[in-house]
Amino acid sequence: MPSPRPAQDAGQPPEQLHGVLEPIVRDAGFELDQLDVRAAGRRHTIKVVVDSDSGIGLDDIAHLSRLVSAELDQHEHLIGGSYTLEVTSPGVDRPLTGPRHWRRAHLRQVAVRTREGATFTGRVGRAGEDAVTLLVDGELRELRYADVDHAGVQVEFRPAPEAELQLLQGASEPPQEDTA
Repeated sequence: MPSPRPAQDAGQPPEQLHGVLEPIVRDAGFELDQLDVRAAGRRHTIKVVVDSDSGIGLDDIAHLSRLVSAELDQHEHLIGGSYTLEVTSPGVDRPLTGPRHWRRAHLRQVAVRTREGATFTGRVGRAGEDAVTLLVDGELRELRYADVDHAGVQVEFRPAPEAELQLLQGASEPPQEDTA
């Protein structure tokens, strides 16, 4: 019985496979958010999670799945057996871990736990490189990403209150200079 390849059994994608798929995803206009390769016996599951600032639709997923599958067929030596391909976008339960995740959550409600253990819910405003503006209990608050232990989008069943959206949209625009 051959010994398993540790990188695949640990759920870590081979770097070569990432290098093969990342340009395909990028050229299709998306970001390779996650690549996960799992082995179960001789069969592998390759999960490709893609994202985009402008969103991703089912037609995009189908098109990208065909592109990735064709590329994997050209590099089957990197997989070492048959595989099942899953191409998907991140779910609503994906943690917000970087500026681009926060930008994509603009005006959404999020639950936050800070490194100090404080928890709160707020609505996302402008997301910069180091911090995000949140509307928490009617007050605008800046939160540094380095201070966040965990944050995730909350599912809302009603539209966001218009007053909250106006506050956040006003905070997102650069200040107007007085030209008078």
